[in-house]
Amino acid sequence: MAPGVAIHMIVGESLTTAAEAITAPRALRVACASDGCRTIPGRLLESSYLLPAETPMTQDELKLAVAREALRYLVDDAYVGVGTGSTANHFIDELAKYRGRIRGAVASSAKTAERLKACGIALEELNNTGDLPVYIDGADEVTEHGAMIKGGGGALTREKVIAAASRRFVCIVDQSKLVPVLGRFPLPVEVIPMARSYVARELAKLGGQPEWRMGFTTDNGNVILDVRGLSILDPVEMESRINQIPGVVTVGLFARRGADVILVGGEPGVRTITRAS
Repeated sequence: MAPGVAIHMIVGESLTTAAEAITAPRALRVACASDGCRTIPGRLLESSYLLPAETPMTQDELKLAVAREALRYLVDDAYVGVGTGSTANHFIDELAKYRGRIRGAVASSAKTAERLKACGIALEELNNTGDLPVYIDGADEVTEHGAMIKGGGGALTREKVIAAASRRFVCIVDQSKLVPVLGRFPLPVEVIPMARSYVARELAKLGGQPEWRMGFTTDNGNVILDVRGLSILDPVEMESRINQIPGVVTVGLFARRGADVILVGGEPGVRTITRAS
């Protein structure tokens, strides 16, 4: 660095201390010299070292950024619904640091329950909590209108129940999951085992290509059909049609009860999308 040049950190529009900036996923370096100031894009990690702007954030870093942002939606001394999947796992790890603020958590799967317990977070059954103030979970795909495909981890039924019982659904995703039209990700459908072939034939009539997720059993003892080849232009209608097929437990379309808030992790930072009520 040239003599007389000072480096500061800036987040958003205001300068901040290194200690404050270190918690932000993005920052700008401001080089100030005798000829004025200029900004140099950079990225903060868990130290004061700034990577050059051309080094992109990894998908895990984007997931961690939205997981941390989701902590803002916690309600003190209340239960929180917690989803299933890699992004939800990041949220659980961050939630452990704030477990003293909440009464406990309602888990959407056995795997989530195990992770919550390992982090020292009290577990409670939904039957004992009543409605929840907030449910926080990821998605396999989500539109800006809040419609989602979920169930890649196989927990779609319990996720949908907890979402329905929550006053606010906060969806946390990295930017790759935000799409204009749902359907590129295979749509999971939970089915009771004896109806698997029948339901698959009915799904094919809707234009899909169902595939049995062999070797996988849900926490409810059911099987999953992953449906490829759909372009879901009307997710509310498609959700209703699939749910009406005898043998279907639930479909991984979350459109009737979509996300209220979507936190999207991207290179500029975390973008917040709020669905109009």
